[in-house]
Amino acid sequence: MLGSVATVLMGIGGCASVTEGTATVDTAVAPAYRASVSASVSASSATSRIRETQRQQSLTTRAVRSSCGALATSSKDAIEKVNAFVSAFNQGRDPGPTEGPAIDALNHSADMVSGSISNPLSPDLRNALNSYVDASRAVANAIATHVATGEFNSRVDQLNDTKTKAVQLCIASS
Repeated sequence: MLGSVATVLMGIGGCASVTEGTATVDTAVAPAYRASVSASVSASSATSRIRETQRQQSLTTRAVRSSCGALATSSKDAIEKVNAFVSAFNQGRDPGPTEGPAIDALNHSADMVSGSISNPLSPDLRNALNSYVDASRAVANAIATHVATGEFNSRVDQLNDTKTKAVQLCIASS
């Protein structure tokens, strides 16, 4: 304990000495110091920008994977269920038992894709995914309301076109 007190007192005593003289700037070293500080600030700023860019790219990559994965998995099931409905209709069978599963799969796909859309996605990809969501719901509505064959086919063509465009943008974004 006594040793600690002595050490503290020596430290305080060492800080209490006054140095005589006049402070002056070393003008020969000042430009080098300023350049060093400027370079350090510049390097720090560049590092921060790089890290932020990497963070943004990571967020975008995750968002693309999430949305495009939701599109790929849910649209596959929806298209299979719609094809079963169309097959029953075209073969003259009662399409009634296939209507509900097709409608549910289309709406589920629309919900999955819609729920995965986020700001890090490019505006083009967001628009393509939203178009797919709208087209998916339109086909579900066409089945539910028993629209005429021509109108149904038109909505299915729109669904296929929007899915193709969204898939192309997903591939381009990855």
